[in-house]
Amino acid sequence: MTRSGAPDQDPSANSLPAAGHASHSRFVQRLRRRYSDWFSALPPGAPNRETLTQTLQTLTARGLDLSSALRVLRQLTLERLAVLDVEQRVSLDTVTRAMTWLAEVTLDAACTQVQTDLQSLHGTPLTAQGQQAELWIVGMGKLGARELNVSSDIDLIYVYDEDGETTGNAEGRGRISCQEYFSRVVKRMYALIGDTTEHGFVFRVDLALRPNGNSGPSVVSLAALEEYLLVQGREWERFAWMKSRVVAPRSAVLSGSAQALRGVVLPFVFRRYLDYNVFESLRTLHQQIRDHAAKRSAGHPERANDVKLSRGGIREIEFTVQLLQVVRGGQFPELRTRPTLDALQRVAKAGLMPQATADALSRAYVFLRQIEHRIQYLDDQQTHVLPTADDDLAWIASTMGCAHVRAFLSELDTHRELVAQEFDTLLGGDRECKGCNGKNGREHAELEKVLADFSGAVRDRLAQWADNPRVMALRDDARGRLMRLLQRSAQWLSEGRIGEGAVLRMADWLEPLMRREIYLSLLLERPAIHERLLRLLGAARWPARYLVQHPGVIDELAGGNLFTTRFDAAEFESDLDARLAALQRTGEDDEESLLDLLRRAHHAEQFRTLARDVEGVITVEQVADDLSALADAVLRVTARWCWQRMKNRHRDEPRFAVIGYGKLGGKELGYGSDLDIVFVYDDEDERAQEVYAAYVRKLINWLTVKTREGDVYEIDTALRPNGNSGLLVTRFEAYADYQEQRGSNTAWTWEHQAMTRARFVMGLPTLAPRFDAVRHAVISAPRDAAGLKAEIASMRERVRLGHPVKPGRFDVKHSPGGMVDAEFVVQYLVLMHTATHPELADNVGNIALLQRAEAVGLLPLGVGQAAANAYRELRRVQHRARLNEEPTDVDAVTLQAECDAVLALWRAVMGGAATQ
Repeated sequence: MTRSGAPDQDPSANSLPAAGHASHSRFVQRLRRRYSDWFSALPPGAPNRETLTQTLQTLTARGLDLSSALRVLRQLTLERLAVLDVEQRVSLDTVTRAMTWLAEVTLDAACTQVQTDLQSLHGTPLTAQGQQAELWIVGMGKLGARELNVSSDIDLIYVYDEDGETTGNAEGRGRISCQEYFSRVVKRMYALIGDTTEHGFVFRVDLALRPNGNSGPSVVSLAALEEYLLVQGREWERFAWMKSRVVAPRSAVLSGSAQALRGVVLPFVFRRYLDYNVFESLRTLHQQIRDHAAKRSAGHPERANDVKLSRGGIREIEFTVQLLQVVRGGQFPELRTRPTLDALQRVAKAGLMPQATADALSRAYVFLRQIEHRIQYLDDQQTHVLPTADDDLAWIASTMGCAHVRAFLSELDTHRELVAQEFDTLLGGDRECKGCNGKNGREHAELEKVLADFSGAVRDRLAQWADNPRVMALRDDARGRLMRLLQRSAQWLSEGRIGEGAVLRMADWLEPLMRREIYLSLLLERPAIHERLLRLLGAARWPARYLVQHPGVIDELAGGNLFTTRFDAAEFESDLDARLAALQRTGEDDEESLLDLLRRAHHAEQFRTLARDVEGVITVEQVADDLSALADAVLRVTARWCWQRMKNRHRDEPRFAVIGYGKLGGKELGYGSDLDIVFVYDDEDERAQEVYAAYVRKLINWLTVKTREGDVYEIDTALRPNGNSGLLVTRFEAYADYQEQRGSNTAWTWEHQAMTRARFVMGLPTLAPRFDAVRHAVISAPRDAAGLKAEIASMRERVRLGHPVKPGRFDVKHSPGGMVDAEFVVQYLVLMHTATHPELADNVGNIALLQRAEAVGLLPLGVGQAAANAYRELRRVQHRARLNEEPTDVDAVTLQAECDAVLALWRAVMGGAATQ
């Protein structure tokens, strides 16, 4: 065997190589005839940065100049990779990483040599501040993503950090500008790497992706690049720059100076909002590529079998995943990754693609890329077209593990069909608006023509857009999108899939957002989102108001598992931590970004719950459970992030906890509920009070401050010891003393009522059992029944007087026989009887506690269950009324049975009527 793993054989032998051997490659045969004496210079195994650098040094030590050494290094690397790939079936990543390292080592060596030569002529390039100016070689495409193929050219952009001039040579002559100096560097590097000599070339270099393309300068300053991207950068360039990476010189990568480029590139590639406008630009780019491929294959049918550019090829997989990354990467930084296979898994984890689809596309990608490599091994040609020679095709089939060519072509077709279908599904959109009453969906359709598809109130509402300045200000393409959205809505309305109210509310929702054309693009490109949105808007008024405040959340309607899953706190926190880590990697983790990140995540999850609620797939109780679990998770994440950013923190982890009261404590949160919370700490450090007070202020600010993304929660701390006059955060011992009536400063009865619904939400684990003990001591303390009844009845009367109800109306919460009556009875039962009936100690909600009270004999048979059923119905009516922004009072007759059941409960426990 040779050092590289190839079989021993006479290179001049005419016998046909065994199937599956790298020696079938004419290119490999040439290399073995020419470089057999050099193979030992490359250490065994897959090449990496260290072994390639070592080999380059060996080659130069053996008398080759850098130009020759780099070219020989390439030939040795390719022969080795052909053997490893074809005969040993190493992973795709092994091959592409090796090629990427070859490019990086080559560029670093060439850059170092060229700058050494030029500095002897012109001196060192300096910035205006006197610092050495740096050149960054930016790898684009597969080089940037570390996915370089075995016969690829390398797409480069040369950028230097600042303008200035060189110091001149030893004689003080030869001063030139940094622009001129680095232009000469680029020119010399091009010759050193790309020229063809007796040893071939190292890499074909393509600079077409630089600002202004081939008409632009070969090298640009960072400031010039930033201006270009801001002013002239086109949509397709965002896809190119997404994979960009500084690949050389190595010193700039290791020192971190090259990170400055990311600050310019990231805002260009990833927008802060969901960016569906890129669909049309990518669709146009893809069509141009297909048209070009069609022209190339005209009269040459064999060229149509291109594994990269043909339908279902490599490019369509890349476009599919890149589109999802660009659309969502601004808001979801964990999607920002360069390699295609990694990106596929990330978009699946983010719920943008089914996991099975991501896995299938990954298998197709690996299969197609491996075919691409085998095509290129044959003759070292930069081609992606399957060969037509029978023996070449049979060799490829054999090296891909297929028994014969027919099986290979069948597997290839299967992969390509899957890729094409997924690509068309994502990028095809609703291009023809089929069935829209004969409309052809042309971009410049006028409103008057569309109005004929509607009637009644909807037609009247949409007719107002004829003179609406927002509509009139739309660009032609945006106006065309709007018209096609209306046509599609009219079709669904005529089919009975939606109601008039849905279209009316969509019009109300769209009108203030008209200038943000992204939403027109999103709805047009994603018909499923459009239909779900209409159903949501048609079901209730509050969702429409929420969507006006947070329009970006409608993208959540795209999730395929939206209605089959529930809120998962662990996944929510994991996703947020992943986004934080992604922001930290690019230095974007400033406080403003984290505040926006929290808000977007909270709004998205609340909206997902809202969508499930309106569609009727979860109950009112499940809505409350999920919203409460979301609040707990947001508190945990916010508390963790805030502590990490506290400048005066005195320990790694805070000895601190949050106690939830009211709806948060009882896990009965609704949409827009504020959080009743109390902050406590258990820390003997002399700085503790000061540190935790600052911490709590920061925590409250993070939750309540309004940014461009809105706020998260309103925080109410009035239930802390001594109310609003007390300390914002309390030492736990002092909190326990206050609640358990130790000392002169103690809690009132109404505070003990609140304690029945209190729970440990988050914080120092050792405080959880201590809080539970305090709560149990409070609710099980001995009490005088008459005195407790009198205090609770008095409190109930004060609440009633604060919420008057019109005669003949019944308020589901405040009227006699309403929810408050049931809640106050439960609080009485818990405070009065927990000592003798420990079943009542658990904070399980009013319905379960009523059932338990009846089960232990504290309520007459049937009274507790009837009241529990009534309470559930009253909650449902209240919930629906609030969703539809309607009053929570109804005709008294409507809920008479529920009112009677709660009044019976009140009389059975408290005696007499609920009010005087």
